[in-house]
Amino acid sequence: MRSFLPAQRGAAVVLALALALAGSGVRADPDGVRDSASVQKARNALVKGKGNKTFYPPNRFDLGDLPHYLPGPPVSGTIRLWGSNYFTDGNLGKYWAKGFRRYQPNVNFYFHLTTAAAAIPALLTGVSDLSPNRKITWKELLAFQRTFNYDPLEITAVHGSFNVPGWSNALVVVVNQANPISRLTLRQLDGIYGAERSGGWVGTEWHPEFARGPEGNLRTWGQLGLTGEWANRPIHVYGLNLEYQQATDLCRWVLQGSDKWNEQLRMYANYARKDGSLAIGADLMMADVGQDPGGIGYGSFSYLNPGTKAVALAAHDGGPYVALTLDSARDGTYPLHDEVYFYVNRAPGQPVDPKVREFIRYVLSQEGQREVMRDGKYLPLPAAVVREQLKKLE
Repeated sequence: MRSFLPAQRGAAVVLALALALAGSGVRADPDGVRDSASVQKARNALVKGKGNKTFYPPNRFDLGDLPHYLPGPPVSGTIRLWGSNYFTDGNLGKYWAKGFRRYQPNVNFYFHLTTAAAAIPALLTGVSDLSPNRKITWKELLAFQRTFNYDPLEITAVHGSFNVPGWSNALVVVVNQANPISRLTLRQLDGIYGAERSGGWVGTEWHPEFARGPEGNLRTWGQLGLTGEWANRPIHVYGLNLEYQQATDLCRWVLQGSDKWNEQLRMYANYARKDGSLAIGADLMMADVGQDPGGIGYGSFSYLNPGTKAVALAAHDGGPYVALTLDSARDGTYPLHDEVYFYVNRAPGQPVDPKVREFIRYVLSQEGQREVMRDGKYLPLPAAVVREQLKKLE
């Protein structure tokens, strides 16, 4: 089993790490210790290489149940967008800007889309009108609340991809191909990946009702109903570095935002190879699960290999159990699908800036979501989600 970490400082630290891994039975890759600048350079090259590719047919979904964009009064000015790079690493930002200007030609766009980490700070400092972002984090939300004494307006703009890493892909849960398990509930997944806890977070609100004891921990496959040679086999839990968004998402979706993880969690991170390419932690993790009959992991569907299989998931005990497919990621029935949001600084009782409101209405329209399909990475929103988001603009 391999474990990969980003660069460490100095040869002494590298040697200490190697000795620690050797003592733990974990095999270290000599190319796995790389400086963070090299990792980011390799990551950027990989992301940009996907930007012009379309991964799904442009007419895969019928958007006839979405509202058409009906322009309101003419608006003008510049909409400043700070946040997620994926809207300009691909073509979606360009498609949206050009499409919107067909209806509102007096609006210009300023894109400063380099990283989701800049989205909320840009709202805090007043340099952004609209911030595309993954789900706002605890610290980001707390900073916004302490600055303005209210929450930012959160609008779901697109659903995350089915299997395109980086574009907020859904998380597929995988086990070894030899494992008889074919389905799990989120409660069971919590038992596998989580630990006893005294509560959990929803936004910045602590909920003690999310507490559970150690009796909820699942540490053998027999506790999930397997018998024979599997009854006493330990569950080997594989996951990503807890600083990564996928781990944060899994914590929020499954562990009730508690940050209490299985004490035996084996973590992976990206690193840069000597040739400058990116070794992807989730891919490496999947490879190891494929070699470990007792293993379980998660990541993009694209990283499945012949030694692994995906399991269907149920949000509630008793089902329904849903497999991850392109359709279940788009319609939101698969429990671990992702979303990408627009964040806006709107004070309670105040209207959204008219030009920003019009642009959001366009994005949520049949015309705007058709551009999502054209770009071929994110997935267009279902009609029920669009209706919910439009109500937030009223």
